[in-house]
Amino acid sequence: MPSPTTISIDKLARLIGTPQCPTLIDVRTEEDFSADPRLVPGSNRRSHQDVRDWSGTIAGKTAIVICQQGKKLSEGAAAWLRNKGVAAEGLEGGFEAWTAAGLPAVPVDRLPQAAALGGSVWVTRARPKIDRIACPWLIRRFIDPQAVFLFVAPQEVAAVGERFDAVPFDIEDVFWSHRGELCTFDVMVEEFGLTTEPLLHLAAIVRGADTAQPDLAPEVPGLLAASLGLSRMFTDDLAQLEAGMILYDAFYRWCRDATDERHNWPSAKAGGAR
Repeated sequence: MPSPTTISIDKLARLIGTPQCPTLIDVRTEEDFSADPRLVPGSNRRSHQDVRDWSGTIAGKTAIVICQQGKKLSEGAAAWLRNKGVAAEGLEGGFEAWTAAGLPAVPVDRLPQAAALGGSVWVTRARPKIDRIACPWLIRRFIDPQAVFLFVAPQEVAAVGERFDAVPFDIEDVFWSHRGELCTFDVMVEEFGLTTEPLLHLAAIVRGADTAQPDLAPEVPGLLAASLGLSRMFTDDLAQLEAGMILYDAFYRWCRDATDERHNWPSAKAGGAR
């Protein structure tokens, strides 16, 4: 019988990637983490021994605490957080149960150093359209909810990255960029271990819109139209990003939950009630 202080892996899996996802905290020991250095998507590492120090940073929020097997470390840390006003639960079965269920996990060696603790910084070209909105959405929803994005003049992306310890993306000659037929969003989905069916479906739509291949998916023209419309509605790139987060939230939920749903407005039949 599930504990009243835990959340099931199925329920958490439905929350990850959505705006409603709680703060996810990995408190596995260094030994357990070293044996499988991956993270539940969107989680960050904290030591259970330092819970008194970091508990204040999430006061007033909701949180899920993840340890190896969902026992003493997550139970104890979650209980401490509840004392600080945080609605906290442990993950039932812990990280072992998550991976045993075949759910995605992010390799820590693919993360910028700050991302494992929250607050990574990324930099790309100003005036985003598709990839440069889709990638920040993926990062904030599945990698680092606290990620910061810098939009700068194209010729300054590399230099800003060096001076401000920011990770460049979607420019030539960097790791996080187009590869062959793949766009940057495709690369991030693959490298971050997020190759779930909904994200792969979304990746095909993004690739089609970003590389002028409308035949890749029927939804490509819709994403392209919405993206170009947003770019003309906003002169501020960060405001456009916030609006784009909602757009990609909607596309992701459609890919995950609604691809089989059809909508039709039924006209009243002759003699029938309207």
